[in-house]
Formats: sequence, C-alpha cells, structure tokens
Amino acid sequence: MLRRAAAAGLLAVLGWLGPGAPALAETAVEKAARTGVLGMGVPEGVPPYASLAADGSLQGYAVDVSGLIAEELSDYLGKPISVVSVTADSADAAFQAVHRGDIDLFCGAQFTWRREMFVDFTTPFALSGIRLLTAAGGPDGTPASLAGKRIGAVAGSLGATTLEALQPQATLVPIASLADGLAALRSGRVDGVIGDTLLIAGAVAEADATDLDLVPETPYNRYAVGCMVPENNGTLRNLASLAIGKMVQGYVNGEPRYVELVNRWLGPDSDLELPTEAITAFFNAVLLSHEQIAVPPVTTP
Repeated sequence: MLRRAAAAGLLAVLGWLGPGAPALAETAVEKAARTGVLGMGVPEGVPPYASLAADGSLQGYAVDVSGLIAEELSDYLGKPISVVSVTADSADAAFQAVHRGDIDLFCGAQFTWRREMFVDFTTPFALSGIRLLTAAGGPDGTPASLAGKRIGAVAGSLGATTLEALQPQATLVPIASLADGLAALRSGRVDGVIGDTLLIAGAVAEADATDLDLVPETPYNRYAVGCMVPENNGTLRNLASLAIGKMVQGYVNGEPRYVELVNRWLGPDSDLELPTEAITAFFNAVLLSHEQIAVPPVTTP
C-alpha cells in the first residue's frame, strides 16, 4: 500500500524539529484498539530493509520485523490489527513523521542521540555504520584520501554529517538515493559515495556492482538499527521491543522461524552474505542488556 494519503502527510513534514511539538492526545495503542489499524512506516527502496517485490508488494527485513510487532500488538489487544504501510523517501522524513505522530512506528531507523531527544527507540535488530563506496584507484577511506574529492551523500543523512566532520576539505555532492550515487560513481561524477554500510551493500548487490569496494574496513562510526515510536508511547515501544527480543532470542536458540527470517535478509545466502556467527554475536550482545526471552529451545529427535 504505497503512497496512500498518509504518505502525503509523511513527506510534507520538513525542517528541523524543536521540542515544542504538540503532545499526542491518543497513544498509538489506544488508536489501534479503536480503529484496528496500526500505521507502520518503512524505508523506501533500501534493501535489505524494504524494497518492492515482483508483485508490487513490500518485502524486506524491516517489513518482516514490522509484521512481528503487529502480531504482538494483536495478542496484547486481543483483536486482529491490520497494518497500513507507508514508505518514506528519507530517514529524516521518517524521523519527523514519527515525532509528530503522522505514523505510529518506523522500522529500519538508525539510532542517533539527537533523534532520541524527540522519539523513542526499540531494542535494535541490526548493527550498521558509515563507510565509503569507491572504485579501483579511488580514495582508500582515510580522512586524508578524501581531501579535495567529490563524495556523494544523501542530503541530511548520517553519511553527509559524518563526511562534514571527517574531512571538511571534501566536496559533498548531494544525491537523491544510494542508487543515484552508485550511478554517479560509475559515470565519474563523484569519487565515492558515503552512507550506511548495510544500505550501500544492499544497493551494490541489487545492481550487481561487485567491482566496487567498501572502505575503510572499520566503519567511521557504528550505530544500532531498530524501530522509532512517538514519545509517550511506552506500551507500543515495549510491545515492539518484546517482538524484536523474541526474534533475537529465537535466532540465537536456532528456532527455524526466526533463523529463516533473519538469514533471508542478512545471512550467508542473502545478498549481504553476513556469517551467522557475526549475527549471533551481535544478537547475544543485544540480549546482554535485556531479560532473556523464554522461548522453547530447539530439540532434535
């Protein structure tokens, strides 16, 4: 359900948000109980989080996580809750929409301390960071190698702010999307593209651009990826974190449902080809700061 009327409100929210935004009169859970609907935002065209399937439906890691949260909310309310999916053109637009209550939940959100001042984050379900995509002979990723170079970045993204802090002498070239940046890199209009490691890797896999490299080996900065909810919506945040916690614990325990869900988008046979050991290590780190979820262990006959 792309670009419905709700999307107009989502994309119309522009500019910096101050702390004076009006408080929500009705919580997202109260609204879901009244209407039977939960408005879920997902990033648009950014695999592995969300992309269009051949039949025109949304698919991706964030979409599947959103589905788990809807299940948890339905169980909590004791009634079926339908999901209205709204796509966002940028992470900043999604952040602003959640802050103002235009959407109830947005999954695939990069945690930043600035955003945490105005929205609440769930337990993370992925780990990413900022790196540079470059071609052979391009910058090696060190700050010195970026001086005087034309580096593509989505306006307002963490990649753009990271580049400005990392190397002020680089020329920031605004790009509409990572796919646009990849095309600019191919044509020589930019010397590199800076952005989210998982999103760049997804764009590279989708374009089969295996000749390009992500540098440096260690990201410039790392951050958790989870879901955003409007402030003062503790029940929804807790239910969403519980759903994510069950998935994380289930993956660590080897439960087929959760192993298949996560590995489809992140695992060894996915476009990202992340080793299960790396995913398990991160999930164990997530669980260390939360209560262990009591899910049935895997048994063998």
